[in-house]
Amino acid sequence: MFEGIDLSKINLNEMMGQVQEMAEKAKEDGKNKTFTSKVGGGMIELSINGNSEVIDLQIEDSLLEDKDSLQILLISAMNDVIKQSDEAKKASAMNMMGGVNPFAK
Repeated sequence: MFEGIDLSKINLNEMMGQVQEMAEKAKEDGKNKTFTSKVGGGMIELSINGNSEVIDLQIEDSLLEDKDSLQILLISAMNDVIKQSDEAKKASAMNMMGGVNPFAK
């Protein structure tokens, strides 16, 4: 598997430093991305940043008296924005790896 590669020339400390730098850059970039989900015809709007931190939540007043609908719509909105954020993180990781997908079959 590693034929032709001189492992003695690989500097693990340098590689780990680069990986750590990429992780910090990804975290910083995540703060600048926003993902928004509108559910229930816009009755709930939930926004998170790329680090999956909630940054905004809007709830239509009429939902405040319908707890069951409120819960269902909140769960739907949360699942949607988390999925958006996760997909963006995967795409970003793939870009960092140069498009190599170790999970591809």
